[in-house]
Amino acid sequence: MSVAVIFGIAIGAMNAVQSRVNGALGSALDDGFVAAAISFGSGLVILTVAMMFSRVGRTGVRKLRDAVQERTLPWWALFGGVSGAFYVLSQSFTATLLGVALFTVGVVCGQTLSGLAVDRFGIGPGERRMLTAPRVIGAVLTLAAVAWAVSGQLNANVPLWLIWMPLVAGVLQAWQSAVNGTVRVVSHSVLTATFLNFVMGSLALAVVLAIHVAQDGWPSSLPTSPWLYTGGVIGCVFIAASALVVRIVGVFVLGLAVVCGQLLSALALDVFAPTGEASVSPQIVAGTALSLVAIAVVGIRWKGIRPRRSAR
Repeated sequence: MSVAVIFGIAIGAMNAVQSRVNGALGSALDDGFVAAAISFGSGLVILTVAMMFSRVGRTGVRKLRDAVQERTLPWWALFGGVSGAFYVLSQSFTATLLGVALFTVGVVCGQTLSGLAVDRFGIGPGERRMLTAPRVIGAVLTLAAVAWAVSGQLNANVPLWLIWMPLVAGVLQAWQSAVNGTVRVVSHSVLTATFLNFVMGSLALAVVLAIHVAQDGWPSSLPTSPWLYTGGVIGCVFIAASALVVRIVGVFVLGLAVVCGQLLSALALDVFAPTGEASVSPQIVAGTALSLVAIAVVGIRWKGIRPRRSAR
């Protein structure tokens, strides 16, 4: 369990690095839609090449087809990648208007609450995980940790009605982790699950990008810095690792670990690779520490309270 949680924290750290890379690419292009398409598209190219050389990956696709035809796997479980596309689009539409801080709070709220529900109803792989005191307290502490970490960046003059979009994006992220984990179990292949995620996300983004380009056109030029195009590679590792770990710890604990990793990575980036006027504030340090406490609380076996798990 502890090793899996450490992997979850590492996944969150990769997510924060990917956000920095994709954000820099979007800024260089002055077009978040094209940056998102490049990130997803490059990941899909890498995975397509990997599938060509992987018999296990190709066999996994056939197993998924058979499972859907036999109705042992619901067809909607194949569309986890659309959630990733919606997350990227929600960044493009609302992150600038709401501010990164409020956007992050919205996503984490949706992801944390949805993670509890997904585990409770057994949507993901593994057993159902009942609500317990440590899990509820851990959820509250995580929300408090994120709110505390970004409290110095909150702006009161924002259109709060837009908060629905990052909330939905967070809810869908938890669902994405659950269905990707299920696809991994059915296909017996992490590569298959990751490939399918990128296919669906890329298709969704391609539709939106076509509409966007028809209205606003393509960027006049592409940046030449190679590191700006590493977001797809990081995304491949992120999705694959999530599909592996979610069966062990569940969607909720994975979500907490990812949030913790994001805060730790963001703190490290601000210290060792700051951008613009970014600085390390006491709130960020305190919020990051509180997120570690939340992970510890969830792992506590309280006397007299045994987390019940019901068979699927």
